[in-house]
Amino acid sequence: MSAAVGPSPAETYDCRVAFADELITLAREDERIVAVCNDSVGSSNLVGFAEEFPDRLINVGIAEQDMVGVGAGLALSGYVPFVCAAAPFLTGRALEQIKADVAYSQSPVVLCGMSPGMAYGELGPTHHSIEDLSWLRAIAGLGIVVPADPAETRSAVRWAAGAATPVYLRIGRFKVPSVNADFRFGEAAELRAGADVTVIATGTMVSRALQAAEEAAGGGVSVRVLNMSTIAPLDSDAIRRAMRETGAIVTAEEATTTGGLGAAVAAVVVTEPRPVPMRMLGIHREFAPTGTTAYLLEHFGLTAGDIRAAATGLAKRDG
Repeated sequence: MSAAVGPSPAETYDCRVAFADELITLAREDERIVAVCNDSVGSSNLVGFAEEFPDRLINVGIAEQDMVGVGAGLALSGYVPFVCAAAPFLTGRALEQIKADVAYSQSPVVLCGMSPGMAYGELGPTHHSIEDLSWLRAIAGLGIVVPADPAETRSAVRWAAGAATPVYLRIGRFKVPSVNADFRFGEAAELRAGADVTVIATGTMVSRALQAAEEAAGGGVSVRVLNMSTIAPLDSDAIRRAMRETGAIVTAEEATTTGGLGAAVAAVVVTEPRPVPMRMLGIHREFAPTGTTAYLLEHFGLTAGDIRAAATGLAKRDG
């Protein structure tokens, strides 16, 4: 479990940089590691990898289904493939291949969804990847990991390289501060202790949840913050502890709540003998409009102030 450390708003980082740096480091250590992409060398931050390992980068062009199939074949041939593409195209265009060639076949492919959520901003709904968590949670045998900051991204990449299991890494482009989260697959990290309400956040929302908790403390509300970096398999034990010990839960995700983190947590909450009040913050089954990422997060109520309001509202509920 990590200590409670507040984010530094003055320093923010693109997690794709940490991803690329760690991938190069791993490739120097292990010649089995290869990268596969869909004409996205630049947007996947693979330029440095391509320069150092030109024979270990396979660019299939704009052919995402082929890309995932090639990755599966490489995995079954003893390589460790990192299949990289913008998240909306990797998951939307190649969902069948992810299901059949990777998850069903248990091919140890590392699927890297780059620039997820609403990171593409002004490019609009076709480029927003807000459905990926919902789609992939429905597929058996696929791990889903959403790192919260650069350090956790590095740890998740290193873990995935040695996991020998299919996994989806959701690598953020929208810059975030460090939250000093320690990655452990399948385990939520408690970044801040609290007794009145728990905020369970993932990815870009984790730093905002910590800021919300700090602000709520000024109003006398004690907010626990859990970084749920592994969406599948979900840490149900941490959720149940939060239910017992804080009595209310808020989830926050840069994704649709229809089947993402909020839905996953709610499925645990409602099956307990004593469910607790809950709020789900995210995109509620609608297409995100065109605008900057910062604007869109505000539009959908995903600011630190929105998280604070949801948490304090539950904590101060009657009864």
